[in-house]
This record gives sequence, structure tokens and C-alpha cells, in this order.
Amino acid sequence: MNAFKNHFSLVVALLGILFSLQTFTIVERAIDAYKQNLAHNYSFVVVSKKNIIETFFKEKYSLISKVDELSPDKVIKKLNAGIDKRNTELLKLALPKFYKLQLKHYPSPSEVNSLTKSLLRNNSIMKVETFAKSHDSTYKLLLLFKSVITVFAVSVGIITMLLISKELKIWQFKHSERMSIMGLFGAPTWLSSAVLFRLAIVDALLASALSFVLFIYISSNDWVVAELANIGIKIIIFNTFSDFLMMLTVSLVVSLLLASFIVISHKEEV
Repeated sequence: MNAFKNHFSLVVALLGILFSLQTFTIVERAIDAYKQNLAHNYSFVVVSKKNIIETFFKEKYSLISKVDELSPDKVIKKLNAGIDKRNTELLKLALPKFYKLQLKHYPSPSEVNSLTKSLLRNNSIMKVETFAKSHDSTYKLLLLFKSVITVFAVSVGIITMLLISKELKIWQFKHSERMSIMGLFGAPTWLSSAVLFRLAIVDALLASALSFVLFIYISSNDWVVAELANIGIKIIIFNTFSDFLMMLTVSLVVSLLLASFIVISHKEEV
């Protein structure tokens, strides 16, 4: 029972770090996927005096992925009040050309401004509609959401690292007498502190394994999948290889670094 208590606090603290780290990763992926969806739905509308071929836009402006010419038929139909076919054709020729420009990714406000200025430098282009007000509001909301998640993840990380440090300090006090005796007999620091490092490694492995099971469950949970589908995004919630490797690495590095700091501080005290 005592062994379970000794491991429990450290494992839970490490689990908190790994959970916040993976949550931040999932949010990053969700935001990137959502921005891709927004990029498909968001576009510039360009008004030109004459025809402009699609390759011109793509070659001159790297941010543009697709160009569609908007038909003037709907506009003419609204204006049509008994206009004969010949005059309708003449009206089509007189109207400016409208193009819808789709972008490779959801742009930042600075990218919107830069592309707008570049387009307007073309003498053929009369007007560029960017829907800037709606775009800026959406972009700021995404940044705010990402900032909140970042602050949350960092806060959880700092607090749990302090908890891990305290827990390892308790273990150091429990084994300080044995460590001191071994030190007096000339045992190297790594050998006298082997129990502390073994605790750190075992608990890091346990926390990684529990995190693996937890996120495997979350990634296959119908409610989570349905919620992501409701907002129109599809992401990898948990990659069994790369995400687990990241968790294992972070868990071991954090545990061993904190254990090393405690051993060094104990050596200085002695």
C-alpha cells in the first residue's frame, strides 16, 4: 500500500503534464483543420476591366490556389426589364469581369492587406472585396482560443512540475540516510541516487502508459468524434506512434531532470 502511495502522486502529476500537452496538440490540429475549412469557404472577389486568365493570378500571387470567374447572368437577370437578347449580349460585354479567388490557407490580416495591395497595383483591377471585418473577427477569435489553451497548458505544466519536484524531494528525505552512508563509503552520486532515478523512470513509464490508454479511449469515443464532425473538422486525435513517443520522451525528460536537480541540491547541502 505504501509503495502505491509513493508512486501515485508522481504518476498523477506526470499524467497532468502529458494530458495538458496532448490537449494542446489536439487543439493545434483542430485549429489548423478549421483554418483549412475556412480557407475553402473564404475568398476574395476581384472586379476587373478585362479578362484575366487563371494562370496569371497563380503565377503572380503565391497565396492564390483557385480562380473562378463569376457569371454576370444573375446580375443581368435582375436588371432585365424587357431587354432584348442583342442588348443583353452587349450589356454582358460592357460589364466588368468578376473573379472569385480562393486561397491556399486561411490568411492573417497582414496577408490580406498585402495581397489586396498587390492586386490593386494591377491597372486592370478596379476593386478587391476581402470581407475584412468578418475575416478579422474570426481570425482574432482563433488567436484568442489558442492563447487561452496555451496559458492553460503552461500553467498546468508549471504547477505539476512543482508537485513532481516536491514528491521527489520527499523520496530524497526517505532515502537520504542511505545516500549519505553510501557517499561516505565512496559510492558515486549516480549509484547512491539510483533509487530516486529508478522511481523517476518507473513512474514516467507508468504515466506514459496510462496516457496512452486514456487517449486511445478518447480518440475512439463516439461523442468526441461526433462533436468534431459537428464543427466540420476531421483530425487525428491521437497518433499511436508519434504522440506516444512524444509523451514518453517528455515524461522521462521531466522526471530525470527534476531528479537530477534534487540530487545536485542534496550533494550541495552535504
